[in-house]
Amino acid sequence: MKAELPASASAKKSESLKPEHPAKHPTVSPLLVLISAPSGGGKTTVCNQLLAVRRDMTRAITCTTRAPRVGEKDGVDYYFLDAESFLKRVQAGNFLEHATVFGNSYGTLKSEVVNKLRQGKDVLLNVDVQGAAAIRARAEEDPELKRSLITIFLTPPSIAILEERLKKRGTDSPAVIQKRLSVARQEISQWKNFDYLIISDTIQDDLRRTQFIIEAEKMRTARAVAPEL
Repeated sequence: MKAELPASASAKKSESLKPEHPAKHPTVSPLLVLISAPSGGGKTTVCNQLLAVRRDMTRAITCTTRAPRVGEKDGVDYYFLDAESFLKRVQAGNFLEHATVFGNSYGTLKSEVVNKLRQGKDVLLNVDVQGAAAIRARAEEDPELKRSLITIFLTPPSIAILEERLKKRGTDSPAVIQKRLSVARQEISQWKNFDYLIISDTIQDDLRRTQFIIEAEKMRTARAVAPEL
């Protein structure tokens, strides 16, 4: 897989991928597109590219208890909550999934997803394997979510290639990389729980295959409505 592009170059690439006449689906129910992958699997890159080329898609804004970073805005980058407010939402069952990472909590509100679906927008979720399992379970109890949800698992062709990508990042020590690889093996073993499996190649190929999946799902008879004759 190619290295991630700088923001300016990525934007130019995204522009070149936009169809001249984007397909419109006024009679198709919106999709909840969930993309998951092991750490270093490329899901964030694919999600960013997908949002750049699909004007009919929006991301679900995540709640977090961590402090805003410079330039981040509440309600745009994240919903910033204090620990007590976050816990109350957990206890009330407001989250589709939630987790604590490095001492900070993160979660996806059901209301955030459902409201956007009801506005006719496709919603994109970028979550780990555990979050994906939680969302699938919630969708089984909710017909609206179940009808909209499609799940995609993106994985490198091998653990060796994943290790190479993690090393190229240059952000983790060898010990941390080995720990990530151990977790990745467990995550990859769950690929059969997803609707689709994409063996990662280049950024452009990963994006193209993801778009094919979305377009095919929009043509399912369970979602589409044929025009009146």
